[in-house]
Amino acid sequence: MRSHYCGQLNETLVDQTVTVCGWVHRRRDHGGVIFLDMRDRDGIAQFVVDPDTAQAFETADRARNEYVLRITGRVRLRPEGTQNPNMPTGMVEVLAKDVEVLNTAATPPFQLDEHGKVGEEVRLKHRYIDLRRPDMIEKLRLRSRISHSVRAFLENEGFLDIETPVLTRATPEGARDYLVPSRTHAGEFFALPQSPQLFKQLLMVAGFDRYYQIAKCFRDEDLRADRQPEFTQIDIEASFVEESDIMGITESMIQKLFKEVLDVTLPDFPRMTWQEAMDRFGSDKPDLRIPLELTDVDDLMKQVDFKVFSGPANADDGRVAALKVKGGASLSRKEIDEYTKFVGIYGAKGLAWIKVNERAKGLEGLQSPIVKFMENVVEELLERVGAEDGDIIFFGADKTQIVNEAIGALRVKLGADLKLYTQEWAPLWVVDFPMFETDGSGRLSPLHHPFTAPSCSPEELKANPAQALSRAYDMVLNGTELGGGSIRIHDQTMQRSVFEILGIGEEEAQEKFGFLLDALQYGAPPHGGLAFGLDRLVMLMAGAKTIREVIAFPKTQSAACLMTDAPGEVSAEQLKELNIRLRQKAKAEDAAQ
Repeated sequence: MRSHYCGQLNETLVDQTVTVCGWVHRRRDHGGVIFLDMRDRDGIAQFVVDPDTAQAFETADRARNEYVLRITGRVRLRPEGTQNPNMPTGMVEVLAKDVEVLNTAATPPFQLDEHGKVGEEVRLKHRYIDLRRPDMIEKLRLRSRISHSVRAFLENEGFLDIETPVLTRATPEGARDYLVPSRTHAGEFFALPQSPQLFKQLLMVAGFDRYYQIAKCFRDEDLRADRQPEFTQIDIEASFVEESDIMGITESMIQKLFKEVLDVTLPDFPRMTWQEAMDRFGSDKPDLRIPLELTDVDDLMKQVDFKVFSGPANADDGRVAALKVKGGASLSRKEIDEYTKFVGIYGAKGLAWIKVNERAKGLEGLQSPIVKFMENVVEELLERVGAEDGDIIFFGADKTQIVNEAIGALRVKLGADLKLYTQEWAPLWVVDFPMFETDGSGRLSPLHHPFTAPSCSPEELKANPAQALSRAYDMVLNGTELGGGSIRIHDQTMQRSVFEILGIGEEEAQEKFGFLLDALQYGAPPHGGLAFGLDRLVMLMAGAKTIREVIAFPKTQSAACLMTDAPGEVSAEQLKELNIRLRQKAKAEDAAQ
């Protein structure tokens, strides 16, 4: 129906006749001459309709925003003074000879160029309108280019694209499963996969050696800006590899991707242990663009006459950390109070601080309500954090986890608020994660998942599981975890040892993971892999604020689709087929009887 997209019209087509289909982006009547800005997925172009073409003029006269038109006309240069060098099509226009209305349109719920004044709920309700915006089109185009680049790289490296099941069984992988009732097996349920983890390991046992998949995954967990109940994962697995092999392949993939898509040259990724990341930045996904670091001062605070500091400093699970902000003494008391409220979100009971006005004057050159409690250690403290005139020092003092989360988050917020970024892109590998973490009851649980290989023998693991490290690795970019992976457990003895430490008995292990345990006895090769969050990757590369901006049809933060009104009720007949009776309706029926 057309010869060109709107965005393809340029000076090379001058004096040629073209046919374009698209939507009316804007209509302007300039004293008898009608200008139509037409839009399609490729861009916007200007069309001129004058009264000399009566039928075309009459059609253009009744056209309105979002009408679907087909226009045929001759490409010409725009008159001097009306050219727009900022638009790809801004040097030309089309003098229309024929205008056809392919479909009319009701007045849209919001104008595309005024979307910023409209709430997100309205835009999600009418997502098909929101997706017409040029910036949304560009984000999804970027997503497509990213997927294409990833596929091309992995195919070239010998990886096979293999699909794994979506209807599977529930396995504990760190989040709630989405369950699907079975009609043919009454009272039993499928689960939607949180990841293809077990199936990709089985593919390694099967000998496929190098596998990848851009897979849909599902997790019923609390949502935030970078989470969705259904998300897309670039899943990669290979056999006969060490950590360095997987890290090398995926690092090259990301470097090639950034160069092809953004023309950005990423440096080689530095490596940092999990412990170092937590000590220096309070986070296992530190944003290295921000030149702020946490400094341990526990030893200095053990004897101070200030229990807020001395208590955690002397506790086995406590930490006192200082965060020096260069030039931060200019922060007002109101701003400091706002930061105090901010760290409270992470469980901090307060935010102590010292402003260094004139260090040479000693205590008199410091401004803080806490200096009087720590006079004997102030000079050593200032020396340790490298404080200079005009700096401010913030303190976190509490359980180690609270200090890390609160002051780590404060570091990121200060970096953004004070525009402290030293570079545009800062990649990183975080390695040597703990094998297990402790929940509130003291029970051990896997930090990643129970199929991650430890970096020790089964005997050493059982002897001291809390201190064991795993063969896991995370790729971090600008403070966002792009992907995580590990070398997997490939022998039954080690897998059963991990299950035993986690309190998963033989019967439970066989019930939940029997098919994997059975497979491991048939010559499973050493293998490992990594999974990238495609949505997060696109969000970063697009400069978007949330992953909802780079997903065509996302859910809200309450895991609902406003456009389709999902989730929704189903009929009594469907429930009966599935042998399901809703508790609330059952109570009402019983009461009626």
